[in-house]
Amino acid sequence: MCRLLAWNGAPRYLEDLVFVPEHSLVHQCRNALICKTPINADGFGMAWYSDRPEPCLYKDTHPAWSDPNLAQISRHTKTGLFLAHVRASTGTATSRNNCHPFASGKWSFMHNGQAGGHMKFRKRLDTMIPDAFYNHRLGGTESEAIFLIALGLGLDADPIGAVAGAVQQVEAVSRENGTTPHMRFGACWSDGTRLYAARYASDRHAPSLYYRVYKEGVIVTSEPLDSDTGSWIEVQQNRALVVEGGEVMDLPFASAMAA
Repeated sequence: MCRLLAWNGAPRYLEDLVFVPEHSLVHQCRNALICKTPINADGFGMAWYSDRPEPCLYKDTHPAWSDPNLAQISRHTKTGLFLAHVRASTGTATSRNNCHPFASGKWSFMHNGQAGGHMKFRKRLDTMIPDAFYNHRLGGTESEAIFLIALGLGLDADPIGAVAGAVQQVEAVSRENGTTPHMRFGACWSDGTRLYAARYASDRHAPSLYYRVYKEGVIVTSEPLDSDTGSWIEVQQNRALVVEGGEVMDLPFASAMAA
């Protein structure tokens, strides 16, 4: 499983959340607390928005704690909306194309979780990606497939419904051809204005997801970044968030396949 973090609010340096807190995202690479695997060393990535509609991506296969470029970029880059991710592979190769976040046009997307038995039906997922988006299929993960399927289901018009529909379709394929757990899904995605997040599983074990509201904005993360646990709100299973202008809307995120 992976760890992720996102910010939507007043511009701030990436370093402030990726490196500085006592339980920062980089700290979680080696000491994840609410995770099946405490080490997340199969690559990292960041997507951030500035003056252009498309996000800027920086990704690599090194462990996040050992990449000096990540430290430099984080120290000098200031933005009001960014996504950051550290990866623990569930089977696919450690490669830059398999590192999150993924991007297409204005959209960025990152995922913590899995579709059980993915290697048995990976080819099937490719056929579910519409032709208009298949040229964005650079890696081999089910996470990237969910994102591209959601684009084909109308992500622009219905950012939560399209992702829920993609999750449902991939879960259905896992139930037909894969293994348990058929779907574990904790994710964040953005169009450059709003930040979306969701927590879902086909069983009772959805990946952890929390958020915290500050005067300056909102953090969404796999784990609290400090010991002030009373200030962090756990996203409930089968729920989604919409974050904009310092406000958080909590909405249903349900799959018809849910057990």
